[in-house]
Amino acid sequence: MPKNPSTQRVVIVGAGFAAMYAALSAARLRDMKGVSSKELEIALVAPEPTLVIRPRLYEPKPETLTAPLLDVLKAIDVVYVQGRAETIDTKSRAVEIATAKGARETLSYDRLVVATGSRLFRPSIPGLAEYAFSVDQLDDAVALDRHLHSLADRPASAARDTVVVAGGGFTGIEVATEMPARLRAILGKNAKPRVVIVERNDAIAPDMGAGPRPVIAGALRELNVETRLGAGVASLDDTGVTLSDGVRIESATVIWAAGMRAAPLTAQIPAERDNFGRLLVDRELRVPSVPGVLATGDAAKAACDDVGNYALMSCQHATRMGAFAGHNAAAELLGEPLKPYHQKAYVTCLDLGAYGALFTRGWDRKVEMVGDVAKKTKREINTVWIYPPRAERAAALASAEPERVTDV
Repeated sequence: MPKNPSTQRVVIVGAGFAAMYAALSAARLRDMKGVSSKELEIALVAPEPTLVIRPRLYEPKPETLTAPLLDVLKAIDVVYVQGRAETIDTKSRAVEIATAKGARETLSYDRLVVATGSRLFRPSIPGLAEYAFSVDQLDDAVALDRHLHSLADRPASAARDTVVVAGGGFTGIEVATEMPARLRAILGKNAKPRVVIVERNDAIAPDMGAGPRPVIAGALRELNVETRLGAGVASLDDTGVTLSDGVRIESATVIWAAGMRAAPLTAQIPAERDNFGRLLVDRELRVPSVPGVLATGDAAKAACDDVGNYALMSCQHATRMGAFAGHNAAAELLGEPLKPYHQKAYVTCLDLGAYGALFTRGWDRKVEMVGDVAKKTKREINTVWIYPPRAERAAALASAEPERVTDV
């Protein structure tokens, strides 16, 4: 995709929360400086112009959990390039894209924003690839939902009615606590589903700390969700799972929710990465050793503050990081000051199914709301806050002021 030599181009790879806000923020600065889209082109590359509402994929009807982006991108004069970025050449500053029709297209850039997100980490456990479900990507969640509905066609048995969730972190807990109601809706209100969380650590929700843990444990007890701590999954087959301590659980449904890694495309950037595959970036979200490249969202390891807190692989951090990355990519080309990324405010809102939810504030995760009142906040987050702005130019651009995005 050639460009006029007098045109500068920002290329954003991805269509998740970080990519969306990078596009919005870059367009916002361009608009503020009175620069035309012919002088500074902003292009977003993704297989589909759709935002998957990934934080909601543990819910029923996952096929409904998407939001269109094309009208928003058109409203702010961002070019949508349909295709999958397959190769990044940082020396020639070009991205090779595989189009839907199988063709190859090269897109040159002056600034590149890597916003390719993350993928579920699937270790080489026997049977995991063949028999485990997940809620990582939209297709995964749809496959799980179809599988759960197919259980109604099977004769009642302990295996049919048992769901094993591997991973007792944030996603695993949300999947597990939603599962009793999902199964009763499918199998009948008198069904007695068994849900088991398997967690290698000695405590549930190992990353959330001691404060929220009693609330989570109480919710699991109320929902009859079992936990098996200090054990991992050793192998899977078509009838169940064997744990590392030798325990066998017969189950028709094993859901893997145990860890994330940055998307593989980040490996093509010749730079330092952390154990999760995230590119190490400076405070302006630039990859220090690779001129012209910024990384954001789940693709970047970025400091949130000056006291040692780093952005997590979460929608909350991705949206704000995206806004700073997009602004800085455009600012470098327009000769404007860059904004150091910072995100001191941090909250969590954990869905706990029929029990309600749990809302915490701060890196020490101080519990602020529990139960129905927290559930109301969770619904607002999931159905309003994380969706794209309306496709109206002024409102869309205003939504991406970096200092105000995810300022909770």
